[in-house]
Amino acid sequence: MFIIKDMRSIWRTLTPRLRRDILALAGACSVVGLSFGAIAASAGLAWWEPSVVSVLVFAGGAQFMLVGVVAAGGGVVAAVLGALVLNIRHLPFGLAIGDVIGKGLLAKLVGSHLMTDETVAFAMAQRDPRRARAVFWACGVALFLMWNVGTLVGALAGQVIGDTDAFGLDAAFPAALLALVLPSLKQPRVRTAALLGAAAALAATPFVPAGVPVLLSLVGLVVLARPATSAVTKEKEEVQV
Repeated sequence: MFIIKDMRSIWRTLTPRLRRDILALAGACSVVGLSFGAIAASAGLAWWEPSVVSVLVFAGGAQFMLVGVVAAGGGVVAAVLGALVLNIRHLPFGLAIGDVIGKGLLAKLVGSHLMTDETVAFAMAQRDPRRARAVFWACGVALFLMWNVGTLVGALAGQVIGDTDAFGLDAAFPAALLALVLPSLKQPRVRTAALLGAAAALAATPFVPAGVPVLLSLVGLVVLARPATSAVTKEKEEVQV
């Protein structure tokens, strides 16, 4: 009852626009969760196993990575390492919104489990600390519930469908991921790094075990590690030439 009362208070703190955006995002999250559940079921997992993974892990990219690598015959080590690489971005996320989540140990433990790209983005977009905290928890709880509902429905449907590729369910997550990264690809260095990483992963795919190409794609970070040449420096070089 305390949790329900607290969530009602958080929900009232949000503006109608924020409520609408969170509900729309949660709906989209359920579709991606449905895709994960169906793919996991078609890969041979029991109907309840994807739901257990979604409750305990709650990380879309990492979950798809685990199921994809294992289904392709890859080892557990490669699957876990690939998932960790995908989720390493949560370290700076935690540093950025540590105060937003809450002060107590329980709040930080639960909040870190609910932390996703979307909850962090929604929270950091708020200038008022009280509203930022409300947005984080409202978004986190909504996404967690809808992701798990979608996973369960998808897993049950996957038992019946069998071939999820025929219905295009396997494309839901890549499409959502592409939508998230497209704005960043407008930056030349980020675009170059992404293309280099993708090329390395594709070139290595026929020769290495499943899961390893994702790790090899990290070579693209070399581009971002190089210091960018400032506009002033480029102008000086052009004048000298």
